[in-house]
Amino acid sequence: MSTFVDSNIFIYADDDGDAKKQRVAAFTLDGLIQRSEVVISTQVLQEYFSSAIRKLRFSAEKARERVVVMSMLPMVQVDPEMVLAAIDLHRLRKLSMWDALIVRAAIAGGCTRLLTEDLNHGESFDSVKVENPFR
Repeated sequence: MSTFVDSNIFIYADDDGDAKKQRVAAFTLDGLIQRSEVVISTQVLQEYFSSAIRKLRFSAEKARERVVVMSMLPMVQVDPEMVLAAIDLHRLRKLSMWDALIVRAAIAGGCTRLLTEDLNHGESFDSVKVENPFR
């Protein structure tokens, strides 16, 4: 069973400002990585870098180092077909474009779970069920 992990889970794992969410995120990621169940996308790498330098105040070098480590995980490449599918999902389900692209990447990655706090816990998209690990 593969689990798509949104960038916010990685951000919380590195966020000293919220100890409770940091513990949950780190524990969740450690377990998924040990079981080789994590899938991410190129969008997750981009979002992580942007949030790490803005929210966590990481230097660009430190954020880049973290992205290098994350890039070793199984990766869905965002391509034009996925962007168009995300636009359709945005139109049909009223998701933000960025959330729709995450959902489409999770589907393309063959995942059954999507860990994020940005979508409604329990909501399903095709074979992917949204779970908020902080709930």
